[in-house]
Amino acid sequence: MGAALLASWPWDNLGFYKYLLYGPLVGKAVASRAWEAASPDRWILLLLLLFGLRALTYQLWSSYSNMLFATRRRRVVRDGVDFHQIDKEWDWDNFLILHALMAATALYAFPSLRHLPLWPDARGLAVAVLVHASATEPLAYAAHRAFHGAIGGRLYSRYHSLHHSTRVPQPFTAGLATPLEHMVLGALMALPLAAACAAGCGSVALAFAYVLGFDFLRAMGHCNVEVIPSSLFQAFPVLRYLIYTPTYHAIHHTKKEANFCLFMPLFDRLGGTIDPQSWDMHKKMSAGVDEVPDFVFLAHVVDVMQSLHVPFVLRTFASTPFSVQLFLLPMWPFAFLVMLAMWVWSKTFVISCYNLRGRLHQIWAVPRYGFQYFLPFAKDGINKQIELAILRADKMGVKVLSLAALNKNEALNGGGTLFVNKHPDLRVRVVHGNTLTAAVILNEIPKGTAEVFMTGATSKLGRAIALYLCKKRVRVMMMTLSTERFQKIQKEAPAEFQQYLVQVTKYRSAQHCRTWIVGKWLSPREQRWAPPGTHFHQFVVPPIIGFRRDCTYGKLAAMRLPKDVQGLGACEYSLERGVVHACHAGGVVHFLEGYTHHEVGAIDVDRIDVVWEAAFKHGLRPA
Repeated sequence: MGAALLASWPWDNLGFYKYLLYGPLVGKAVASRAWEAASPDRWILLLLLLFGLRALTYQLWSSYSNMLFATRRRRVVRDGVDFHQIDKEWDWDNFLILHALMAATALYAFPSLRHLPLWPDARGLAVAVLVHASATEPLAYAAHRAFHGAIGGRLYSRYHSLHHSTRVPQPFTAGLATPLEHMVLGALMALPLAAACAAGCGSVALAFAYVLGFDFLRAMGHCNVEVIPSSLFQAFPVLRYLIYTPTYHAIHHTKKEANFCLFMPLFDRLGGTIDPQSWDMHKKMSAGVDEVPDFVFLAHVVDVMQSLHVPFVLRTFASTPFSVQLFLLPMWPFAFLVMLAMWVWSKTFVISCYNLRGRLHQIWAVPRYGFQYFLPFAKDGINKQIELAILRADKMGVKVLSLAALNKNEALNGGGTLFVNKHPDLRVRVVHGNTLTAAVILNEIPKGTAEVFMTGATSKLGRAIALYLCKKRVRVMMMTLSTERFQKIQKEAPAEFQQYLVQVTKYRSAQHCRTWIVGKWLSPREQRWAPPGTHFHQFVVPPIIGFRRDCTYGKLAAMRLPKDVQGLGACEYSLERGVVHACHAGGVVHFLEGYTHHEVGAIDVDRIDVVWEAAFKHGLRPA
C-alpha cells in the first residue's frame, strides 16, 4: 500500500531550510517597501506579522505549560514529555507555513481582500462569531469524528493517528497532524472571516483577533494544565457547553472515544459524545493535585546563557546538549534581568521531572548562578536557599535529595555536612553523590596504569581518588604546595601504601606522565607540560578547555540513566540525552538502593566499589 495522499509534508527533508518557503513573501515585502503606508503590498507585511504572532502564541503556551514550578499541581496527564515526543513535534509549525501559503493564495485570487480597513465594526465581529458557532464548530466536530472512525478507521490510521501518537498533550501537539487535516482546519478557520468580508464588514483587526483567538484556544486546549476554574462553571453552568478546557480535551487524547468538539462542548452534548467524567475531573484538576517526588536533584544555574536551556524557555533547545547559539544572543539582556530578579526575590523551584520504575524524580534549581558562589558576601544567602530546599523536601516526604556541583562545595557547606549537623532529625537523606563520581573517574583510568598526575588532589574528590589508587599500588603524583595537607592525606593511607603518594610542586615533574587527573583549572601554559598522547580525566567545574591537539580530554564524570526511564525530555547542561552528571546518578543509586545514611562530607573510599556495583545493578552505565 502506498503512502496516503496529503499524509506527509512535502518539505519534510528540508529541515531548517523549510523557512525559505516564506522567502517569496519576504522578498516581495522588501522589494515593495511594504512597511510604508502607501505601499500596495502592505498586506504581505501584515500577513507575515500575523503568522509570527501565531507562532509566538504557541511558544508562550508551551513555555507556560512547562513551568512546573507554577503548573505541576494542575497538570492533567502527569507523565513527563520525553525526547521521543519532542522529536516527533519538532516541526510542529509546518501547518503555519501551509496556512500562510493558503492565505497568500486567497489574497492573490481576491485582490479586494488586500485593501480591508484596519479597524472592525461591531457587525463584523457579530458575523464572525455567528458563523463560527453555526458553521465552523459543527463542521469541525463532524470532521473530527470522521477522522476517528470513518471508512473502517482508514482516516484515523492514515491521518489522525499521528496527532494521537504522543503521550502528553502539549501546545505543540496542536500542530502535530497531516497536511490534509490542517487544510481542513484552515478552511474551517477561514469561514467566519470570509463571511464577514462577504457581508462588507471584514477588517484587518478582525482577522488578527479571530485567528489569534483561534490559536489561543487550540494551544490552551492542548496545554495539559487546567487554567479554567471550576467555580466559573458552578456559577454559570451554561459556560461548560460554550468553552472547552484543557482537562476536557486531555480526556479526548487519553480515551479517543469522546470529547470531539473544536472549542464548544455543546456539539458533544448534541452528538452524545461527552465523557461522563469530564466535569468531575475538571473540578479535581482545577483544585490541584499534589505530587510528591521520591528523589530530588538540587541543581543551580551555570550562567546567563545556560539559564535559557530549560524546557519552559525553549523546549526543543533544552532537549539538546547545551551550547551557545547565535539565536540566543537577542535573549541575553532579558535573561540578565531575570538573573537580577531571581537574586532578589526567587526561591528554589522545579525545572523538570522524569519517572523511573514508577517513582517520580524532580530536578530543582537554586536561583543562583555559578559566579555568585565565589562571592564571599553571597555564601550565607546561598546556604539559606539550599537549607530551605532541604527542609521543604523533608516536609514533603522526599526520600533522597542530591546536591549538584557548587551546592556541595566544601568551602560553602562542607559537602552538605552543615545541613545534616544543623538538622540531625532530617528524614530526607542528603547526598553529595561524589562517591559515584569518584568511581566513574577511577574506572575511566586504563587497567595497568602505573602512574598518574593529579591536580586538585587535596579536594574531597582528589583525596578519595588518590587514596583509592595508592591502595591499587598506582603511584600518584599529587600537585600541591601545601605539605601539611599532603601529609594529612598520606597518613590516611595504610602504611604499606603511603609510598605510592608523592608530593610535587611543579608541573614539569609530570612531563613524562600520560595520565592526568584534573581537579583544578589548567591554563594552556600548564597543559603544555603534559607529554603528547596524554589523556586528561576531569572533575573540575567548569571543565578545562582542550588546547592540545596531540592530547585527549575527558568530559565531566557522568552516567547514562537506565533504559526504562520515562518522561525525560531535557538534557543536563552539555551532556547527551539520557546522560546525567555522576553526582545526580549517585543520588539515584542512593535512592534505588534504599540507603539510610547521609552521604555528606568526606568520601568513604571503601564504598567506592560498592556504589559502582550498585549503579550497574540498577542499569546505569558509564557515558
